[in-house]
Amino acid sequence: MSQRTRQGTPPQTIPSGGAPAPERADAPDGRRLGLTLGMLVLPMYVALGAPSVALPAIGRALAVPFGATAWILAAWSLTSALAMPVAGRLLVRWSPFQVLVAGVVTLAAGSALAGAGPTLSVVIVGRLIGGAGAGATVIAVFAVATALPRRQRIRALGIIAAASATASGCGTLLGGAVTAWLGWRAVLAIPVLALPLLLAALPSRRALTRSGSGERNGSTGRLDIVGAAVLSVLAGSLITLLQAHSVGLPAPVTLVVAAAGALAAVGLWWRVRSTPDGFVPRRVIASRGFLAAGLIGGTVFAGYYGVLFRAPSLIEQATGGGPLEAGVLLVPAAACSVLAGRLVGTLTDRFAGWQVSAGLAALTVVGVLVVAIFTGPIPVVVGTASTVCGFAGAQAVLVSLAPDLVAADDRDTAQSLLNFMNALGGGIGPAAVAGLSGIVPVPVALAALAALPLAGLVLSLTRRPTADRRPDPDPDATRGSPR
Repeated sequence: MSQRTRQGTPPQTIPSGGAPAPERADAPDGRRLGLTLGMLVLPMYVALGAPSVALPAIGRALAVPFGATAWILAAWSLTSALAMPVAGRLLVRWSPFQVLVAGVVTLAAGSALAGAGPTLSVVIVGRLIGGAGAGATVIAVFAVATALPRRQRIRALGIIAAASATASGCGTLLGGAVTAWLGWRAVLAIPVLALPLLLAALPSRRALTRSGSGERNGSTGRLDIVGAAVLSVLAGSLITLLQAHSVGLPAPVTLVVAAAGALAAVGLWWRVRSTPDGFVPRRVIASRGFLAAGLIGGTVFAGYYGVLFRAPSLIEQATGGGPLEAGVLLVPAAACSVLAGRLVGTLTDRFAGWQVSAGLAALTVVGVLVVAIFTGPIPVVVGTASTVCGFAGAQAVLVSLAPDLVAADDRDTAQSLLNFMNALGGGIGPAAVAGLSGIVPVPVALAALAALPLAGLVLSLTRRPTADRRPDPDPDATRGSPR
């Protein structure tokens, strides 16, 4: 294990553009690799938004209540989040390319099953499988990007963030069009397109096989089944409880789920204390700024996906149009992600990571409140655009910062846990809005949602997720090779 922290070392900020570290002449180009990686994540982020407009058609076709179809969205978010720490541990033994292939194949298989499912239960099983593949794919993509030299890293992550935000933002447009022309089954099968995109990425295989982790021995190479189980139960219970009212979960079942979640929380606390090298390593989550970074990202993701969940229906109500029209109106908001991805590099050259994350959290709060307070399609589009920028920027900034918050040997583990918290936040946002909307008016539910990115803003200003150590004076780190 490398030396963690030197006393008296001033807090590290993201370096200014005035003195970039020297990079190898044969180091991958951040923009080119970012385009390749961004292309690979397109289908899985489309899969987050596209099915939302097809839910009424799915409910009618499968003869189930509309509330029950909410599990189609929740299943994907849940297993996607849970697969991320597991994929991070697989990177101990496998290269990012191997994890990527496994993730894409699982993603495609699950999506094909969901699209062909004769009953809602089969559709949900397919979404669970597809979500797990999506989580593994995302971790492999970020593992490649975060192993790049710092400047190339932020370029690649900015492009990936722009691609993911554009894909999720345009998901309603694509979902509406595919539902109208090809039917709801084709919407659920969209992620199968990741298979040919993987073939298109083969020319970049050399860069995709590079790994940024030094975890190759000891207990870090073994999967902590107990730790993974309690984390899974905790995350699943949280998502289920938030949606209990909207899906009509019986009170006894709700109590059982709540009890399971409480026991899982205690079990996770005990596991972290008793097994320092377990599924959730104590040294990683105890690193200064790490938990703050994960919580900030999770709250920003919650704000974005909560707005994305309601925006299409709000526009339909305001205009009297259908899902296709709502998707068209949301295209400008999705396009803002490209601007956010390009600006994030400039911002991180001039400001510290906590300053940038604070601004992005504030932007998300404003966007959520605009959608909650004002009526009409234009305010909804403007508010959604604001949350899109917060989502795209936070994804690039916080994931780029993660390797500098922990020792080099823990890079992949830290990155997977950080993405887990982000993705879990993405599941919590829609679940919270859906659950509250059955109790209070939708504007009140959205206003309550704004409390999450507001908490992220407070964390950014008080906890400051900035590394408290400088990069190890390793020549390989200077050259941009894995440390």
